[in-house]
Amino acid sequence: MASYPPAPCCTVGFKHEGTPQEKDVGIADGEYMAYLATPPPKMAKKSVAVLYLSDIMGIWQDGRLLADQFATNGYLALLVGTFNGTPIPVNKVRKIKMPAWLSGGSTGDNHRNEPAVDPIVKDTIKIMEEEYGGKKLRAVGYCFGAKYLVRHFNAGYIAHPSYVSDDELAALTGPLSIFPAEKRHETEGYPSKG
Repeated sequence: MASYPPAPCCTVGFKHEGTPQEKDVGIADGEYMAYLATPPPKMAKKSVAVLYLSDIMGIWQDGRLLADQFATNGYLALLVGTFNGTPIPVNKVRKIKMPAWLSGGSTGDNHRNEPAVDPIVKDTIKIMEEEYGGKKLRAVGYCFGAKYLVRHFNAGYIAHPSYVSDDELAALTGPLSIFPAEKRHETEGYPSKG
């Protein structure tokens, strides 16, 4: 495996200070919740957008503040919710049974696996390209979100990746920046297909 499964370190959050500046939006006719951060008009990099695929805490203050930072630097940024409104609350992982949470949540019908998350990511990519003018779409993936960046993009930035398979990583055709360094080092043997 190219990364580890989620662990307690995944949800020991650090709360950044600040107040999110942009807005929560419904996308795909309200089917998915997202946070949209738009750049100041004079700073906007035309046709460039960033899709932010979150960790297991979903859309929360820190994610919003990071999306705002992308916008401050001229990029439209969209942080999409992939957990149907039920992410793991910050610093609560010890109370969560991770396999049960991933396979169905508290109700058993809120899956957080490839068949459930892939369509959300695909729909969001299409929306960003068609509705938000993201002709040059970029992506960042943190923890849980890293897997879906690798599955749907040929290049990007991932941090603290979880559940990324060797096959998914080997299929990449472009550059991938990985944090932390030991994860990056473990992938140096993968051939580039680009």
